[in-house]
Amino acid sequence: METFEIRTAQRDEFREITDEVQAAVRQSGVASGHAIVYVPHTTAGVTINENADPTVKSDMLAMLDRMVPWEQPFFRHGEGNSAAHVKSSLMGHSATVLVRDGKLVLGTWQGIYFCEFDGPRRRSIHVKVCGD
Repeated sequence: METFEIRTAQRDEFREITDEVQAAVRQSGVASGHAIVYVPHTTAGVTINENADPTVKSDMLAMLDRMVPWEQPFFRHGEGNSAAHVKSSLMGHSATVLVRDGKLVLGTWQGIYFCEFDGPRRRSIHVKVCGD
């Protein structure tokens, strides 16, 4: 398993990590199999989405904010970051990507994104590459 860290700069942001995951695949030496990307944080997540148009990231963040506004009178969690926990659960904490010929199998416009919902912070991302 490979682990890398990133530092986020905003409370809510999507940070593309495709290159870092591909580097973990390359480091593993696995030619065919799959890579599991796992985020061990309760206020962050991971997703696969378009990486060609940067407005997709801002649209995703805007919709998540609309669905789960930061301030809600019914939130009871003492740290004040309940929205981050909800968004994290909506996005999920892992993604599995196929590996073929030592490369991630992603669509033309797809990228892997770390999803920050309680930044800025230093975050860890784990990648486990498994062969067939």
